[in-house]
Amino acid sequence: MAPEQVMEGMTEVKIPPRDDIAEITRSSRDLPPAHYTYKIENFSLFSWAKIDNVESGDFEVDSYKWRLCLYPDGNKKSNGDGHVSLYLVFSDSNALPFGWEVNVNFRLFIYNQINDKYLTIQYANGRTRRFHGLKTVLGFDHLLPLSIFNDVSKGYLIDDRCIFGAEIFVIKPTGKGECLSMVKEPVNSTFTWKIQNFSALDKKSLKSQVFSFGGHKWTLLVYPKGNSTEEGKSLSIFLAMEDSETLPSGRTTYALYMLRVRDQLFGKHFEKEANCHFSNSIKDWGHLNFMPLDDVNALPKGFLVNDTLAVEVQIHGITVAKEFS
Repeated sequence: MAPEQVMEGMTEVKIPPRDDIAEITRSSRDLPPAHYTYKIENFSLFSWAKIDNVESGDFEVDSYKWRLCLYPDGNKKSNGDGHVSLYLVFSDSNALPFGWEVNVNFRLFIYNQINDKYLTIQYANGRTRRFHGLKTVLGFDHLLPLSIFNDVSKGYLIDDRCIFGAEIFVIKPTGKGECLSMVKEPVNSTFTWKIQNFSALDKKSLKSQVFSFGGHKWTLLVYPKGNSTEEGKSLSIFLAMEDSETLPSGRTTYALYMLRVRDQLFGKHFEKEANCHFSNSIKDWGHLNFMPLDDVNALPKGFLVNDTLAVEVQIHGITVAKEFS
């Protein structure tokens, strides 16, 4: 096992390897602790007064109360002799039911007053630790060797003053989530809309009756004379989600579909594929230039029969999301 290293500016101070610190990582950062800072003055007098350990007052993080517990000369009962030992304590002022447990990811800090950086000590790989009725104290027996901590040139103890800190992230599984699946060729995947008296229509756009698939309500949106840049030139067809406002914020429903104008004489239908992530902000999608109006109105081609146009959508695939808790 290689010796552990504490970064000291441009130099590295090596700490002798031990099995009980093998899963601890140390790094340096500029940002101070997010949740609590514990400043101690006249540090040397704690040893003079033969104080084994000192505790901070309670501080609250994520609805729980915590304390920091410092052993200035190391926690000798946990083989911390020769080191500074620092622990996170789940305060006994928390009123919790029998069998409680709290899972956390936490970091402890020592401020380097020369480099203006915080030495950060945490369990490797973001390991989560569990506090419960029989385990209310967790932390680091070997936070830092006293030989380093007491050396003024290292920057941790200056003018007999030192600063510690803590960040605590409580893991609270909500049980909430969602299951996303892709449904291929859903039930009732084809909808056909017959538009009568097509050549006499004077409305800019038409909507079909509402139909359902994939747990949502839809319509076909048709511009008989074209829309936007294709007005007067092409038939414009879109698939529209009518209940897009029911989608939770940020969620989309993806659909892969075929838009089609049926050839009612020869079965040579005109069709174009489309796909879209429908959302609160994207409610319809299709083709402005679906097909030339000249082809639509050419009676020999079989699209317009008895002044009726048959417009169709066939759903090839759609995502379905179900929330669970």
